[in-house]
Order: sequence, then C-alpha cells, then structure tokens
Amino acid sequence: MNHATPYQSVLETIGSTPLIRLTRVTQGIRTPVYGKAEIFNPGGSVKDRIGLPIIEAAEREGRLKPGGTIVEGTSGNTGVGLAIAAALKGYKCIFTMPDKMSQEKVRLLKAFGAEVIITPTAVAYDHPDNYVVMAKRIASETPNAILANQFYNPSNPQAHYDTTGPELWAQSEGRISHFVAAAGTGGTITGVGRYLKEQNPAVRIVAGDPVGSILAGHWRTHGAQVPEGAPYKVEGIGQDKIPGTLDMSVIDAYHTVTDRDAFAMARRLTREEGLFVGGSAGLIAHVALMVAREIDDPDAFVVTFLCDTGERYLSKLYNDEWMRENQMLDPERVTIGQLLALKGGEVPALVSTTPGASVRQALRLMSLHDISQLPVLDGADCVGSVHEHSLASRALENTALLDATVSDVMDPPLPVVDHDAPVERVTKLLSKPNPAILVQRGQLVQGVLTRSDVLHFLMSR
Repeated sequence: MNHATPYQSVLETIGSTPLIRLTRVTQGIRTPVYGKAEIFNPGGSVKDRIGLPIIEAAEREGRLKPGGTIVEGTSGNTGVGLAIAAALKGYKCIFTMPDKMSQEKVRLLKAFGAEVIITPTAVAYDHPDNYVVMAKRIASETPNAILANQFYNPSNPQAHYDTTGPELWAQSEGRISHFVAAAGTGGTITGVGRYLKEQNPAVRIVAGDPVGSILAGHWRTHGAQVPEGAPYKVEGIGQDKIPGTLDMSVIDAYHTVTDRDAFAMARRLTREEGLFVGGSAGLIAHVALMVAREIDDPDAFVVTFLCDTGERYLSKLYNDEWMRENQMLDPERVTIGQLLALKGGEVPALVSTTPGASVRQALRLMSLHDISQLPVLDGADCVGSVHEHSLASRALENTALLDATVSDVMDPPLPVVDHDAPVERVTKLLSKPNPAILVQRGQLVQGVLTRSDVLHFLMSR
C-alpha cells in the first residue's frame, strides 16, 4: 500500500500489509523468515480483514438492516474489526469477552462506542456464561440484531482466501515455502492455506497452539480424541472446542508452545526487530523459528504471522510485574557488586579494623557506624573478623580485654565473594556463623554486605 491517492474511508486501508524480513531474532538461522505485519491494519490486527465481509454478507442476505445491532463473542480484535466497519455504516455493537482479556482491549472497544459484557473464562464452552453462548443469546433477544458468528461464518476464511493469501503469494513472488499461523477461529490459516496450496501444493502450512488448547491434540489424533483443555494466558488463539471455520485438512504440522516462550518471543520481536506485537504473534514466530532451524534451507521462504499490536497488552506481557507474578519472566540478574552500589546510606561501603588495633577501638568504630561486625584487614588481605555481640560479652566479663589487640580475639575471616557473583548464589554463605560477606574486585575488598542487606533486597523483588 503506497498511499499515493486519497481513500474514501478508513475501510479502504484494510489489508495490503507489508511483509518484513526478520533479521535479528533469526541470527544463526540460514533460512529466511518474514513477518506478515497485520499490525499495520487500521485497527491494529488481522481481524480488521473479516469485519467488513461479515457485515456485508449479512446485508446481502437481508439479515442486517439499517440501525441494526451486531453481536459477537470476541477476544477483542474481531470486535475492533467489526466496530470499525459498524462505525461507518451506522450499526450498534454488543460484544462479550472472557475476563482474561486485557483491559486495553475492553477500553478500545468502548472507545468505538460498543457495549462490552465481560464473562468468566473458567466455564465450559457450552455454559450459559461462556462468552460465545452469551453472545448467541443476546443476538436472539435483541430486535434487528445479528450474530457475527466468526467461529462458523464462512466469510471469515473467505476474506483471507480473497486477500491475505493472494498478498502473500504476490509479495513472495511465488517463493513462499512455509506459512506459519495459529488458529483461534481458524479463519486465517484455513483461508490462506487453501489459497497457497492451490497455487503450489508443496507449500507447507504449519500451525502453532498454546499449551492448554485442544486444537493441536485434535489434529494429531485426526479427531479421534477430544483432549482436555487447560488455562493459558495467550489471547486470541487456541480453543476449548473445534471452530466450524477451521479446516484442519490444510494443516501439515502442529506445534505447541508455552505462554512463557510465546511472551518471550513477542518481547524479542519488539526489542530486536522494532515490531510491537502481541503474545499470539510471539507464539507463531517461535514456531516459525523452530521450522526455519529444522529445514535449514537458505532457498526456503518462511512466513510468520504478526497478528496484532502489542499496545493491547501493555498491562500484561509488557508489564514486568505481571510477568513475574505469572512466573513468565526470569528475575533480573543482580550481582553482589550491584547490590553493594545500591546499598548507599551514611555508612561507608567498607569499615574495617587492623590486627594491631585494640578491642576498645574496634568497639568504638562499630558503635560510631552502628554496625555489628568488622573485617580485620592486614593490607589487602582479610585475616579475621570481630563481632560486637561477642566482643561486648567478653569485655563485660573481663574489662582488661578492652586493651587487648584485635589479633588476640578475632574470629575467622568473613567469606569473600567476587563482585560479579549473582546475589542468589551467596545466600547460603550468610549462615549463622557468617552474618556478613566481603565483596572483592580483583585483589581489593570493596565493601561489606550483611545478611540483612541481602534479605531486604530479596524481599523487595
């Protein structure tokens, strides 16, 4: 799309999305991988492609009349595609959404003037509170309303057969060898897969599925078994039932991917490729890179599908706190040296005494800085340690000890840890006999970290 001439409406800007080669996340992989960037659609997702065809089909069939209402159960993106077309055509929209979907999607749909009804995620697909079942009921009870019915509407895969498939064939100059996508409704992979295989039966159609969805298991058993579904965090793809718009016969391979791997790849695409995408795009790209590594062919042409924009997931997969709460982000690696630098405060990083100092001097030094232990340094070497509680107890029993030298009363040296060591690796050193550790860089002791310092840091994460 070159935007050389004005458009009559925003609907004309749907489709003709760019095909972009991935260069950084594919380092070390000989097979070229390209991303079909559906994030460039006006509503930010591939679902923009199906909104208008679904509405126009209902109009042609006489089911949708002026002033009517469009009802749909959606994970959000289909709702946006429908809402864009409805805004220009003057229709109302009512959307039901599972409560696991991001607040960004809810607010976006409301921005288009849609009514949004949130339903529980953890119900069976045939439960009255399931978002699809509820949408059907609302559509049947609302005068002059239609159910968009994306899971069973033939306009869904047909839109991709008519637009997405031909775009990919033209953009790849007929060289596309593998198309990697996922199924929510199944419209994209079905429509594109049918078109590409008509052009070249050798084109491989590869599907990705979240761990917890039943689609991959259903495909692997050729429908002989209906697997048990389980919860997962990726939005917009995967199912707990088989959609009518999904033609599994076009799929040549199915791979399952964890939420953790999907979200990690989405964040990599954003940070390394400059492509701000959602979790479903991350999942599909993860599969695409698996395929590319496996075939290891510089003459192949692998296309992954960048389904929607990451702007819809700022509160989730792009929120480090949410990611950590859901055990999908490795804790940031913090070294002992970094923790020492963070410690700050009024106490110097290193307060020490010498073997020839008196016990009285050592106790005064600890009192002055409000600390409980001192390393005993002989030049750059730690030769021992003294502890306030121990020294004070012994001095009360024998006041002459105050004038003894530190070398006469000192305990073994504190453990010495390199400043590059991760915090988690030294926690076992901070046992009862070792209330503190010395941080060393090269041959020089930089400072002291106490058990309390490390504990406070770990609690704050």
